[in-house]
Amino acid sequence: MPELTGNEPFFMVMNTGSGSQKAQDIQDTIARVMQESNRRYELMAVDDGAELIPTAKKAVALAREQGGIVVAVGGDGTLNAVSQVVLGSGVPFGILPQGTFNYFGRAYGISQETEIAARCLVDARIQPVNVGLLNDKVFLVNASLGLYPQLLEDREAYKQRFGRSRLVALWSALATLFRAHRQLKVQIDHEGKREVLRTPTIVVDNNALQLKHMGLDRKPEVKHSNSHLVAITSKPLSTLNLYGILLRGLLSRLGEDEHVISFGFNTMTVRLGAGRKRTKVAMDGEISYMRSPLIFKVAEHQLPLLVARDPELREIA
Repeated sequence: MPELTGNEPFFMVMNTGSGSQKAQDIQDTIARVMQESNRRYELMAVDDGAELIPTAKKAVALAREQGGIVVAVGGDGTLNAVSQVVLGSGVPFGILPQGTFNYFGRAYGISQETEIAARCLVDARIQPVNVGLLNDKVFLVNASLGLYPQLLEDREAYKQRFGRSRLVALWSALATLFRAHRQLKVQIDHEGKREVLRTPTIVVDNNALQLKHMGLDRKPEVKHSNSHLVAITSKPLSTLNLYGILLRGLLSRLGEDEHVISFGFNTMTVRLGAGRKRTKVAMDGEISYMRSPLIFKVAEHQLPLLVARDPELREIA
């Protein structure tokens, strides 16, 4: 990937949702930073998530024609959708993250503050980063099936009612785990190994920062997570044990829990038990359904992510 000249135009894809005041403030901040930096940009705003992929395709086409950069502005779902189109295109990728936890941005020192992140874009270098695939669909942070997608779905419902905060997310998780009983029966194939397992959930992680915050980064089998994906699962658990796992995760001690199974891999195939052809999955927080088998793997291409050239401008997670 060639060095950036500092003159490349930005083609920014932003999901404005219902057109809130926050969305307008973000756009005003971008306009001011770009004007002060004398950088050309085009903001391609959409108010419907279904328009993200078509709009991202237009942005990639324009970036190819004009030697530009595609930037995703928004939460995890927006970053995921735009990166799906950018991956393998040869076009550099920037982000102005707006998500609650911002694991992808924070892992690479990219601030959630729009002004700081925008100023980093105008003086950036390219850092190739690994991307995960689930049945050829991109995930930047994690992908999962079983209990974890239900946790995310319930959390979103709670946020709609009570607002977006980490306390609301915690309360939602406690409520979901209290009524969690269903187990998955799966066959897992990875690195020449096969295992049949009953489990409440399988989470595949592509984010070293999230693994660190859960306390899994010190386990020998996941230490090289920069070059591969990490699967996290367990055998069937009682509600009390599920609460214990949640608590250990919050205290960054999940790796100490005897019930947790984790391992690194490059390719893993998960087949559902007899009678189940598809299942609910979550990819970077977005819920959908996929058919078995589920194939998790490291993408062949890396994502050419823009990070701050000046180390002092990088946020320390």
